[in-house]
Amino acid sequence: MGFLQLFRELFFRVVARKKTLVCFGVLFLCGFILGIAFIKTPAIYGYHLRLCDRFVDRVCYSDRSIFVIFVERTFANGLFLILILCSGVHPIGLILPPMLLCYRSYTFGGSIVVFFSVYRMSGALIVFVLYLPIHLLIDLVLIGAAAISCERAFGFQFCQRDFIRLGRDALLLIVCVAAICLLEAVLLLVLFHPIGNLL
Repeated sequence: MGFLQLFRELFFRVVARKKTLVCFGVLFLCGFILGIAFIKTPAIYGYHLRLCDRFVDRVCYSDRSIFVIFVERTFANGLFLILILCSGVHPIGLILPPMLLCYRSYTFGGSIVVFFSVYRMSGALIVFVLYLPIHLLIDLVLIGAAAISCERAFGFQFCQRDFIRLGRDALLLIVCVAAICLLEAVLLLVLFHPIGNLL
């Protein structure tokens, strides 16, 4: 089976879980709204401010190489992905995807507010050309992974065939995450970093 055919089969498996996708989408939206609504709490605001400062300092305006940033971002987002996929080996593990997606959407909503309130125009630039599109693309992959985990959890058997299928799904979705992080690296290079930061 070819690589593109594997992607196609994975895509149709995700799309077939329409109700699951809608549930996770609504959950993500609720987390996003809560992140915006509770940002005025001092401790929560401080947490989101630290997240935004770290993103600006270590990603947007960092002196580090784009390649290092790409590897770090791929690894960090890939870790979320692997946790979500591995939760599908048993029904009890399905508590993990909603928790991880809620955390991501909650911090996403709060961080959007901080970017606009603290960084003003530069924050708007970061949000619209980098943070918002990249975050949403990766979240789509994670929601797809959560749908696959829900599909797998009630029929997974601890046998070689099911582990191979799990590994194949992980590989395909990590390729998607890496492609999104590569797009992020290109945007960083074009808009925020000097060309000398490539390596």
